[in-house]
Amino acid sequence: MTTIATGPASVFPRLEPLLARVSKPIQYVGGELNSVTKEWESVEVRWCLSYPDAYEVGLPNQGIAILYEILNEQDWILAERTYAVWGDMEALMRQHGVPQFTLDSHRPVGEFDVFGLSFATELGYTNMLTELDLAGIPIHAADRREHDPIVLAGGHAAFNPEPIADFLDAAVLGDGEQIALTISEVIREWKAEGRPGGRDGLLLRLAAGGGVYVPKFYDVDYLPDGRIHRVAPNRSGVPFRVAKHTLMDLDNWPYPKKPLVPLAETVHERYAVEIFRGCTRGCRFCQAGMITRPVRERSIDVIGAMVQRGIEATGLEEVGLLSLSSSDHSEIGEITRQLADRYEGSNVSLSLPSTRVDAFNVDLANELSRNGRRSGLTFAPEGGTERMRKVINKMVTEDDLIRTITAAYSHGWRQVKLYFMCGLPTETDEDVLAIGKLAKRVIATGREVSGRRDIRCTVSIGGFVPKPHTPFQWAAQCDHETVDDRLIKLRDAIRGDREYGRAIGFRYHDGKPSIIEGLLSRGDRRVAAIIETAWREGARFDGWSEHFSYERWAACAERCLEGSGIDLDWYTTREREYAEVLPWDHLDAGLDREWLWEDWQDALDEVEVDDCRWTPCFDCGVCPQLDTTIQIGPTGRKLLPLVSSSHALSHADKSARTGWG
Repeated sequence: MTTIATGPASVFPRLEPLLARVSKPIQYVGGELNSVTKEWESVEVRWCLSYPDAYEVGLPNQGIAILYEILNEQDWILAERTYAVWGDMEALMRQHGVPQFTLDSHRPVGEFDVFGLSFATELGYTNMLTELDLAGIPIHAADRREHDPIVLAGGHAAFNPEPIADFLDAAVLGDGEQIALTISEVIREWKAEGRPGGRDGLLLRLAAGGGVYVPKFYDVDYLPDGRIHRVAPNRSGVPFRVAKHTLMDLDNWPYPKKPLVPLAETVHERYAVEIFRGCTRGCRFCQAGMITRPVRERSIDVIGAMVQRGIEATGLEEVGLLSLSSSDHSEIGEITRQLADRYEGSNVSLSLPSTRVDAFNVDLANELSRNGRRSGLTFAPEGGTERMRKVINKMVTEDDLIRTITAAYSHGWRQVKLYFMCGLPTETDEDVLAIGKLAKRVIATGREVSGRRDIRCTVSIGGFVPKPHTPFQWAAQCDHETVDDRLIKLRDAIRGDREYGRAIGFRYHDGKPSIIEGLLSRGDRRVAAIIETAWREGARFDGWSEHFSYERWAACAERCLEGSGIDLDWYTTREREYAEVLPWDHLDAGLDREWLWEDWQDALDEVEVDDCRWTPCFDCGVCPQLDTTIQIGPTGRKLLPLVSSSHALSHADKSARTGWG
């Protein structure tokens, strides 16, 4: 009797005996509520999606969640997920020959057509190499065989994929919803035609359309001093520049509809609804704001429908209204009021994870906490002085902050968290020490208006990393010794204050991880050797402080760059000139290079620039170049009627009970 193959067998029988020997085994089991499994032979194109970090970080990732649903909605596409495995599991998988697997059906990752990775941060690059190696996929694109998956990168870090170009077959810039389906169609046609041209034939089809960047089809030439001379196509039919993708009608793409409900604890346990995409505030340090232009809002009725459907599908009780600056939605007051009305008296709570000081108001905060939950408020002044905030174009004055704090403390709030950055361009010791003075003024204001002494302020500080496609892409990164010295001075100044020191929490990371992130953010193809060497010497989970080793990275950089005339400082603490060809100049985020340079000069001159949503256009280039427009309300729409909150909640509870078994 002949057995007909139905696709790759599950590796779970080999995996299951290992689970008792690792920490948090539940993260490798799969079977979450709303996960999807399909018969292998029933589809034509198969994707494996990865956020290359631990399950607890990767599962809540919005990008992966959206693509997972969109792809699986097509009856001819299958999409499954995989995440980075911890060191204990990696060792056992290597020992017992268990390949990198998907959670949905525990299929080997190497059997899929596409291995798609979403990078929110460059510090996940070594985890990508672990996943590839465990999957049996050659880590170098040049060594891949005809049957290996196409390794495709997306996410914010993909706007400069050059440091990992040796490991990628392709990269996509911008919004992934539509291009993921287009890529699937191209693969489907190529397979139906008998795979003409083999692997290169498929990559050429993807590249020729102008929507997918294929690094192998571009050559990089260098000048004697180490700078790039030019980046140019080496195949006919391949465009000189690859443009980002912009999804213009968010209302037609209301995803995720049925997000996965995790089995293990994750960093975010909420149903997240993206209320708008893009930002035109013009913060010069913010890559996300620059590369996601223009602003595109979801309408209030679609937001309401997404919230209702998400609660029913998951049983989750917290709804996060997400965007880069959620309080900037033109109808945020109506959205929060109507949602608060709808779910008043229920267990559903609303949150705005990103709120600007100058967009906050007490009415908005009261709507969010109407059900009685009143957590601390979080704001991000970013710079300690008004001069510094002019440099970075964060147009928030100290008086703005104090007015907001006064309103919050006088209406019953007791805790405020403030985010800042250290190492910004033109920064001085005094700019950083001013953070402590500002925190003390916040405490003093809180005590005065509330008449209480239990007022708290937490100061959280991160190291600044210049990013591609921002006005600061030319800036010199501050060395880690200077950053550490300034943070120690600030810490001592806060702790040494008897009146306010104990009321101020202080959290910061040393400057060393930021230097390596800077290397990976603005690096070119020569950085790939450093990444690979660090990985071979044990680099994993570099975004986790307990696993990161600056000494290992610095030693690998020194060894790999020896004799080249360039070093780690050349990539990080060196200021670039306008004429220098940057590694990502052939990748088009829609931003005019001249405009970015002028904004960099404005930063040095401490000149602020307004938000172009409410002012005449500043010619950044995005709208005319990409044929897009800023989309804002008010629309005057209302939430769609709901039968009752109790009905929605009972349905959600039933779904949750079913999912948990």
